[in-house]
Amino acid sequence: MTEFYRQLQTAPIKAEALRRAQIAMLRGEVQIEAGQLRSSRGGELVLPATLTVGGKLPLFHPYYWSAFTLIGSPW
Repeated sequence: MTEFYRQLQTAPIKAEALRRAQIAMLRGEVQIEAGQLRSSRGGELVLPATLTVGGKLPLFHPYYWSAFTLIGSPW
């Protein structure tokens, strides 16, 4: 969701922002590394200790990005 809101700042519609966020995750541009969520634009979000994993966790598997859908108007 963090990547979706980052993409929403420049995307013309919500559906496009969601598509861009899913593609960024699919390409491995969004990942968890050293206890931080790293986004495609270089932004970092510190995660709670309960969510951290050792090493890198790429989020390109459909398990992480395929469940997100839009409900309502895509505008």
